[in-house]
Amino acid sequence: MKTITVHASQTYPIWIGRGLLGQCGTYLKQQTKAQTAAVITDDHVDRYYGDIVTKSLEENGFRTIKFVFPHGEASKCSKTLNQIYDFLCENNITRTDCLVALGGGVVGDITGFAAATYLRGLDYLQIPTSLLAQVDSSVGGKTAIDLTGGKNLVGAFKQPVAVLCDLDTLHTLPQLFLADGMGEVIKYGMIRDEKLFTLLEQHTLETISEVMDEIVPTCIDIKRDVVEHDEFDTGERMILNFGHTLGHAVESYYHYETYTHGSAVAAGMCMMTKATCTPELYVRLCDCVKAYDLPTEVDAPVAELVPLCGNDKKRASASLRFIVCETIGRAEIRSMPFTEFAAWMGGVDA
Repeated sequence: MKTITVHASQTYPIWIGRGLLGQCGTYLKQQTKAQTAAVITDDHVDRYYGDIVTKSLEENGFRTIKFVFPHGEASKCSKTLNQIYDFLCENNITRTDCLVALGGGVVGDITGFAAATYLRGLDYLQIPTSLLAQVDSSVGGKTAIDLTGGKNLVGAFKQPVAVLCDLDTLHTLPQLFLADGMGEVIKYGMIRDEKLFTLLEQHTLETISEVMDEIVPTCIDIKRDVVEHDEFDTGERMILNFGHTLGHAVESYYHYETYTHGSAVAAGMCMMTKATCTPELYVRLCDCVKAYDLPTEVDAPVAELVPLCGNDKKRASASLRFIVCETIGRAEIRSMPFTEFAAWMGGVDA
């Protein structure tokens, strides 16, 4: 097992290893004085891991309750959030109790937001079970739900008491969701680590599991470093959004149904790189993206995607901030008046 410690407004460990899920109660007991643990998960993850986690928590003295909601991005909404609040209230959860987010990015985001806001805040443990959640969304304390107008528009910064990444959970991921996570992994190579990117170029979706024990800690360590320098996303942390400005627009355009988050980010990275970098770098990125069954573009007209970027949380007044990687391993934050960005990318007025 490897431990990476995050030193943010709250210091906490990230445990990375195999066979950790059945010991989650032991690990959580080290980080909280809570006596009741409310497990929040979705119906897919619950079938695989709900009983294992509940058993471990109970064996370590936690009174354990569980709330299960339908899987998918559509559940990351105010309706589900209010159902979680009602569940916590009905079960007499207090500020001295804790939540356990068991699942992928949707579960982690909405559980974290519930932990940040219910009774003005209580402890929560992240147990990410998807590659995307392990390398990205479970680390750093960003929590949110979606609105009709855009992704992650209502949220709060809330650091977990710990993150437990059991790499064995990745074995149960369908190829589609393994590819989804690889979109974020490729992003980390592009923004900060050329060596990681080169490693990814040497593999495909069929062989990448051979080096997952190296990839996951590498990505987490990159994010830890960025978060420690800019916890509240006012400067350097924005580089983590490479590919996301257009990626979120793609998700919104297709109503969160056609493209997974990682797929949309992959397309967003390629579209931005095509517009800002050399043809050679664009081809290299596209080749890497294709090796993991991810898209390099989408059918939606750019002229229709660009206006959706205006709803993105990275917009600052009349300007839009976006990320460019002219060199693999180095990211740059740029800002442009939104009307200029719209004309530059889509050839239309905003």
